[in-house]
Order: sequence, then structure tokens, then C-alpha cells
Amino acid sequence: MNWRDAEREYDDEVIGTTSLGRLFEDAAERHPNRPAQRYKGGVYDRSLTNDVLAAAPAGEYRAISYTDMRDIVRSLAAGFRDLGIETGDRVGMFSSTRMEWAQCDFALLSAGAVVTTVYKSSSPEQIRYLLDDPDADAVVVENETLLERVLEVEDHLDLECIVSMDELSGEAVERDDVYTLNAVYARGKDVFDLETYQTWVDEPEQDDLASLIYTSGTTGQPKGVQLTHGNFRSNVNQIRKRYGPRSDKSADVAVIDERAQTVSFLPLAHVFERTAGHFLMFASGACVAYAESPDTLKDDFGAVGPSTATSVPRVYEKIYDAIREQASESPVKERIFNWATDVGVDYASADDPGPVLSAKHAIADRLVFSQVKAALGGNIELLISGGGSLSADLCRLYHGMGLPIYEGYGLTETAPVVSVNPPEAPIIGTIGPALPDVELRIDESAADQDVFDDPGEVGELLVQGPNVTEGYWEKPAATERAFLEDDDGRWFRTGDIVHLRPDGYLEFRERVKQILVLSTGKNVAPAPIEDAFAASEIVEQAMVVGDGEKFIGALIVPNLDHIRDWAEREGIDLSDDSEAICADDRVYDYVRKEVDRVNENFERHETIKQFRLVPVEFTEDNEMLTPTMKKKRRVILERFEDRVEDIYADA
Repeated sequence: MNWRDAEREYDDEVIGTTSLGRLFEDAAERHPNRPAQRYKGGVYDRSLTNDVLAAAPAGEYRAISYTDMRDIVRSLAAGFRDLGIETGDRVGMFSSTRMEWAQCDFALLSAGAVVTTVYKSSSPEQIRYLLDDPDADAVVVENETLLERVLEVEDHLDLECIVSMDELSGEAVERDDVYTLNAVYARGKDVFDLETYQTWVDEPEQDDLASLIYTSGTTGQPKGVQLTHGNFRSNVNQIRKRYGPRSDKSADVAVIDERAQTVSFLPLAHVFERTAGHFLMFASGACVAYAESPDTLKDDFGAVGPSTATSVPRVYEKIYDAIREQASESPVKERIFNWATDVGVDYASADDPGPVLSAKHAIADRLVFSQVKAALGGNIELLISGGGSLSADLCRLYHGMGLPIYEGYGLTETAPVVSVNPPEAPIIGTIGPALPDVELRIDESAADQDVFDDPGEVGELLVQGPNVTEGYWEKPAATERAFLEDDDGRWFRTGDIVHLRPDGYLEFRERVKQILVLSTGKNVAPAPIEDAFAASEIVEQAMVVGDGEKFIGALIVPNLDHIRDWAEREGIDLSDDSEAICADDRVYDYVRKEVDRVNENFERHETIKQFRLVPVEFTEDNEMLTPTMKKKRRVILERFEDRVEDIYADA
């Protein structure tokens, strides 16, 4: 039996059609003594650690079992009910990714509530919208700082109560509608009744709303995607069929099961981490450790020693940048590193490495790759990439280092995973074949077929399956536009141009709306060009421009640390000011060589003819990236409008 047939037919105790609350209860029943969560000390002033949990030493991790976590979830569910939360009530979650987020999520879902998400970086105006649009009845905030941001806009909301994960002080303590999580737990512990609780857990049907997840808003106002218990549950089933411990898999194929450990650091407010790093992991009986801060990932990976992790391409790029920067501390180390990475790429690209390349790879592993793997905890079996396009060259390099990244694809509206590379048959450069029970269709009319000359079908991807949303919260017009209905069913329009290969694997091309149409009539997809800089030591980030213009240009963020090192080696005296560095003709000429190198891989009309250097990295903090690290192109264009105009001034 081949792997495609095996995964379609696979069934086990994780796969089912229960509510999400029951999904967790069943996992806790199967794995009562296994570690469920690991939390770090010295980061938060957790209210639960007063009476419920022992505080972890600063900077160190402490674990709780599935039985411990179940006790917390049950007591919180009863506590939320005692505060007046009823079936169907919307409750906002306004916090960074942490242990209590996961506990509150399962508690609220078990109590029959609908969890609606708010990104921690949201401004007061965004907070108002994200709580007012779903008419939230309550909100769980992380701490006093986020509580104050909610209170700034409370006059526009109709909140019955606010719950803080951390301890509170000052005026907040005096309010009778503000509680700590510890207080909610205590109330629930006092009134908990197992028989009543079981009826809450089993009440939701598959079609009942579980969560409203608001799109991150690269353009326009976020829309609340309605995701049911069945949407999430079916996606867990689908991923389990691909990554579960099937008997047809050989011993060297990585799986996700109860032995898996992961570090969770992406926003749980986003659907990718919510399904892949949360629902899937707990359904499997795995252990989830919380990084608590993106600034400490290296230490967290080292302390936890995870076997798997989910992330977005930008994080994998940053990890590689850090590895390369460490290797450049001396000319000898840098030469060894560059040799080893070349060997790794050749090894990952070879169908049959042969004895000579295998010997070189073993040396590269001993000198370089083993240290990289040790820095990530030493136990990584598989990494998942989603939420954006990953450079094929970078992915190949990770595979060559023994850190396989399996790239996938999905959207908030599909809960989210549509396709992902199978660990027994990955094809680098693709986003894998569709998951079981996911149907695909290609609308070729949405793509210029002269631009995408590939064997197979190219066009907008349409998706159908039990994981697909019914639509957007109270936005019937937007819902109607998002779907195509015909004799073959109701298909979600993803808005993405893909290539469906003859072997069933997908290759991502570009967002329909982000295809650049030159004044010459040529269409250009920015993503492949931008991805080509992912492994560059000279270019930190690139954004391609040129819509309506005669040629392709780019805004380029140089790697300023590398630029300064280069200038010192070359005896070039550079200013300390980053703006002045970007205006320096010598720096421009140096970066130009890297742009020319990238241009060699593209058609003439796709090459970057002119570019301008910008001294500011695109980040979430400066609102040029979404919380899931996608570029906010409109914001970047507005911020650097003068540089874009300068690119085309003499066109």
C-alpha cells in the first residue's frame, strides 16, 4: 500500500468527530501522567502560581501533567460559567502565547463559549473593533498593561467581565467586574460538578461555532472568520492522517504522537499555531513548552530540546542568519561553514549521494551541522513551515543539515492546513499535496498562462472540505464573494495563484492581488524574487515594486552588521548612521552585486533594474509586518514612498 492510500484509510483514537473540549478530555484520559505543558519562571507574575501551581525558577521550565492541566481547565470552565458566561457567548483572548492562553481556550470551549482572538500588538482602536465587532461578552487579558488598553475603549463595548492571567494592583483590584485567573479558578473549584461539566463538553455539535479568528489585515479591515468545532476537528484529523504514527511508515520517518515535544511561540491568536501547535499537539498527547518571548528562542530550544516546532519562514531565515553570523567570527570558521553548507545543499539535492558526497556530509555534520542541531536542543525530528513562502534554497539547506522543514499551505478560512509535505515523500520547493478529505480545483482564468509556463494547472486555488469555513461573521457580501458555487459544490476562493503539478503537489506562486502588472503588460510575481534573498548574508529583507511601471524595482533592507564588517575588512570608512550607510554609493554598489546574482535566476522582465536601500527592518513593531510576519505592502509603500518615486523618477 502506498502512503497516499495508507493515510486515507488511517484511523486511531485521536481521529474523531467530538467537540474540542472532548478532544482534550479524551487526550487527558489516555495520557494522565504524561507532561502536557511546560512553563518558564521569571517571565510573568502569574496569578495561578499563588495557589494552583508551583512557580518555576527564573529562566527554568517546570512541567504539569495532563491530569494537572485537566484540573485547571475544568475549574476554569466552571468558573467562567459561574461568572455568567453561557453557551454561544463570545469571549476575547488578548494575550501573548503562553500556558494560560491554552488553558483558557479549552476551558471556554468546554464551557460552550466562542473564543475570539485579539493580537497582543493591537492598538486601542483595533482592540475596540476586535471586541465590538463580535459583540464580546467578556475578555481575558494577559496583564494590567493590556487591561488598561481595554479600559481605554470600554465605553464602546458591552463587557460583563474582564479576567487577567497575571496579578493585578491599583484601581483594577477595586473593580467588581475585573478578576484574576486565580479567582476564576477558585470559583470554579468550589462549584464544579463533573456530571454537569460533561454535559457542557458534549453539547457542541460539529456545526457549532468554536472561534472567530480575525484575519491579520494586510489590506482593509480584518474580517472575523467563523470556525466551528467541526472545522478544527476535521483539520486535526487530516493532519493526524499525514503525520500520525501509521504502521506503514519506516522507523526513520518522523511522526507526531504522544512522545512529541514542541516549543510554542507563534501567536495563538492566529489559526496556524492554534491548530498545529495547540489542538493537534494536545490531541496527540504531546507536550507543549511556551517560549514566552521571541527574544529567548535560542535558550528555550536549548532548555526544552523539542522534537518538532511550527514556524513561519521569517523565523527560519532569522535562525539561519544567527548561525551564519556566529560562523563569521573568524575567516577560518567562515570558510568551513560555507564549505559545509555547500555540501549540505548538494547532499539534500542528490537522489543518491554516493560514498564521496556521503563522506563529505559526515565531515560537515561533525564540524558544523551537529553544533547547529545542538543549539536547537539536539532532538529536532521535523519542522513545519507555513504562513508564507519559504525559499527552496533555504529549505534545502535545512534538510542538508539534518533539520528537515516540511512546508505547507493554508489560510484562516481553512482552519488552516490545506496541503503539507509528507515526511516520507517531501519535495522541496513545493507546499505538498492536499491533505486527505481536502478537494482542490484550479481556476486558470485567474492567471496569465503566458507567465506561468508549467506542466500541470496554474491559476487561483479553490478549496472544498470539512475544514473550510462557512463564511465571515456578519458579512454576507464578503462571504458571497469568497465562494464559488456550482454543480460540484461550494468552493472557497483562496486568492492565491498556485501550480498544481501532475503528481498532485502544489507550488505557491503569488497572491492574486499582489501580482505586479507592468506597463508593458507583463505580469510578475514578487514572492519568488523576494524569497531568492532569504539566505543572503548581504540583504536582510527585500520588497519588490513596479505595479504599473516599465520595470521591476525593489526596496532592500541591507544586513547592516554585515555591511559594517565588510567595510572594515575593505578599509572603507562608513558613517555610524544607518541612513547615511544606505545613502553611500559604495554600499549601493556592493549590494548591487548581490542583486545581480539573484537576477541571474529570473527572466529579463522579472529582474530588479533599480533598487533603493532602506535603513529600517520591516517588523511587527513598526507595523510593516503582520503578527504572522507577512509584509504589509501598503504600509511599506507609504513609509518609503519617496524612495519608490526615486526608483522610477528617470524611467
